[in-house]
Amino acid sequence: MMASLSVGFPVIPVRTSSNHTVPRCRRLTGNVIASVNHKKDTSFGVKVVEGHGSLPKVCLSSANGSEAEIYLFGACITSWKPENGKDLLFVRPDAVFNGQKPISGGIPHCFPQFGPGPMQQHGFARNMEWSLVDSQNNEGKPVVTLELKDDPYSRSMWDFSFQALYKVTLHARSLSTTLSITNTDKKPFSFTTALHTYFSASISGVKVKGLKGCKTLNKDPDPANRLESKEERDVVTFPGFVDCIYLGATDELQLENGLGDTITIRNTNWPDAVLWNPHTQMEFSYRDFVGVENAQIDRVLLKPDQSWVADQHIWAN
Repeated sequence: MMASLSVGFPVIPVRTSSNHTVPRCRRLTGNVIASVNHKKDTSFGVKVVEGHGSLPKVCLSSANGSEAEIYLFGACITSWKPENGKDLLFVRPDAVFNGQKPISGGIPHCFPQFGPGPMQQHGFARNMEWSLVDSQNNEGKPVVTLELKDDPYSRSMWDFSFQALYKVTLHARSLSTTLSITNTDKKPFSFTTALHTYFSASISGVKVKGLKGCKTLNKDPDPANRLESKEERDVVTFPGFVDCIYLGATDELQLENGLGDTITIRNTNWPDAVLWNPHTQMEFSYRDFVGVENAQIDRVLLKPDQSWVADQHIWAN
């Protein structure tokens, strides 16, 4: 049995500017890559490489053969392959990796705002550079922790001091995440948040179970005015446009992706869920993915030094 191994490395300090433009990430040096990759068993673990657009990308690989990739830009998980090697996440073909726009696909963050509101769509966390602050191998399971703090860019939209920590653990057949938000300010603040997950799918065959009885806020038929109702179906399918919030969702959903995979989505303290597929509004890719998201729709109020923590565990059955 391999003991837990902590890997030390220098953090890449890339900050955003006050004019809402995120500069290109600096290229990784050989010393950074070498220091991150220094571990006793090089057949698995954690390494940082240059991804698309020279953006830093964290690569996780387990002793069982599973893999995951996380871009520091947005702390976006863009790939998750269980031990069978099949990628169960989807990145849109129009996704850009230039450090100027959020990465469209994988598991982007919505924080401190889900959806539209007083600041930009889905907040700012998905288009800021996070820092890699911890990396471990826990008996063949790689674990990394990413951090985001306020800076002039975030404060131009949301004038509070905060710390967000995102811990990601790769298992043989599952991927676990823990998101914690801490108020480091001297005054209280409130926020909403979500993990805006894109799963690979054949949309005509997608089925989602576990939402019967939930209160729904549905953008169909009128996207400008959500229709309040109640989910009466045991199985939700996607025959057309779907953009629906499920309030008070259960802590476990089951997704059949239409490609032969069944994925269990478990959570702790993500009280709501969102189902999304844009249908012909995104003609070039809508057939190939489905959005099944854990969310916190009601505002969370944090006093100074208080924290909010939520876990997600996606499992390939």
